[in-house]
Amino acid sequence: MNATTVAVDLAKSVFQLAVADEHWKIIETQRLTRTQFERWFLNREVNLVIMEGCGSAHHWARWLNGLGIEVRLLPAQYIRAYVKRNKTDAVDAAALLEAARASDMRPVRVKSVEQQALQGMHRIRSLWMGTRTSRINALRSFCREFGIAIPVGARTGVEAISRVLADPNTAVPDLIRGTAKLLIEEIRLLEARIAQLERELAAIAKLSPACTTLLSIPGIGLLTATALVAATSGDVSHFKDARHFSSWFGLTPKEYSSGSSRHLGRISKKGDRYLRMLLTHGARSVLRASKVAQDAGREVCGVRRWALDVQSRSNHNKAACALANKLARICYATLRDKEPFGESARLNKKINRESFVMPA
Repeated sequence: MNATTVAVDLAKSVFQLAVADEHWKIIETQRLTRTQFERWFLNREVNLVIMEGCGSAHHWARWLNGLGIEVRLLPAQYIRAYVKRNKTDAVDAAALLEAARASDMRPVRVKSVEQQALQGMHRIRSLWMGTRTSRINALRSFCREFGIAIPVGARTGVEAISRVLADPNTAVPDLIRGTAKLLIEEIRLLEARIAQLERELAAIAKLSPACTTLLSIPGIGLLTATALVAATSGDVSHFKDARHFSSWFGLTPKEYSSGSSRHLGRISKKGDRYLRMLLTHGARSVLRASKVAQDAGREVCGVRRWALDVQSRSNHNKAACALANKLARICYATLRDKEPFGESARLNKKINRESFVMPA
């Protein structure tokens, strides 16, 4: 039996299939185990497979592409509108077929193994950073319980807590002091691991033309450049324009319009939260550096002058969001044209930086 299109509702061990003919009419449904799922495609002639862009979807898409089958990954958040009545695996598979017929449905690009591995490195670093922060906060609260105030700042706080625990006359009792020192050792170990991971990211960035191009942009550092390349593979040809690219990060305003009235609200905050956070922090660093340079009497021009002008007529947070939006559009232009932004001195400084974590 020849099938034209197959919609697959993915899961860990049970896969629901909806087989459709050339008229998009479901002619067969299957509920298969993982082993049966792999064998099923070896015995059928399939032209198109439709799946949600969710966990393991990219793996199965690469596997099906290896069999010569076209795969279309659809954004998971847009499939819900096509689910009729009760939610079941069979209904979800049928909804995928309906969503694939929509002319305005933009599929998700299938990521390579290298892209997913690079994204995994960023997630591991975020986990380590979160663990480090929670350990520092715990030590800070323990010291507060015994009347010891620890100054703000992660590195300053760790150094101050280390001195407190090393002091034999401190107010921290001996009962908890040994255990608290173990937390300090854990923080040092996490910092060493984070620094090693960032050195690996720096080595990857030096070998990637796309990363080198992105590093020429103000506010785009090692983390942002490698994360963007992991998300897009350095190719932005599937984005319609720069605004489409910035909206992909959720940096464009929400719109509430009816008739002749049009209202633009706050940014939508759709898309990848991690990338949006990196771009926003990069914009804040550019704003701060530009303000310092202006107060020192140094010349401020280009995108930095534009950001300061926006800040002067609005406020800091709005200026940071506007600058993050502009940085995203600049990233799109540099990746599209494959040309650096034009600040060679800044690029050389960024590309030779191996880590953000300073030695203890």
